[in-house]
Amino acid sequence: MSRLYEVMFIVRPDVEDEEADKLIESLGNTVKTGGGVVRSAEKLGRRKLAYQVRKFNDGNYILLTIEADGAVVLELERRLRVTEQVIKFITVRMDEEEKRLAKVRALRSAHRKVSAEQPAAAVETARTPAHAPAHASAPVPAPVAAAPAAAVAPVAAAAAPVVAAAAPAAPAAAPAETADAAQASV
Repeated sequence: MSRLYEVMFIVRPDVEDEEADKLIESLGNTVKTGGGVVRSAEKLGRRKLAYQVRKFNDGNYILLTIEADGAVVLELERRLRVTEQVIKFITVRMDEEEKRLAKVRALRSAHRKVSAEQPAAAVETARTPAHAPAHASAPVPAPVAAAPAAAVAPVAAAAAPVVAAAAPAAPAAAPAETADAAQASV
């Protein structure tokens, strides 16, 4: 069963471009002889490593996208492990990742806002009254808000002290009294 994989590996910084091309070609031949297909091979350039690997602080990143069986990937990883120019590598199975991303995209498209999907022309026709002729389309005023938030705030602030005054502070003292009574009984 053929699956899609991304193989990223880091080549030592002292390796020449011609040697890196030969390495990519030999790894591609490994995939092809195993019955796989190399979809793409990208040189991502020289980058600084996050930590020192085999006494190197930077390396040349290369990304191979392949479609192959698991046995081919195992052979490719074995060759990467024994190749002296490669200082680090990782293989990621991408078909499961693509399936997961497709599911997320489908969920997001199902939950889009209706207002975002309406074109501007449909919004304008919705604002025009049905009984008005097409040539006399005047903009319809927006509905007025019920009450501004600033007008509601003083009313809520005035009600807060009344509620606080109505609640007695006795429950806070009750646990202390029970602790004193428990200590006195001992």
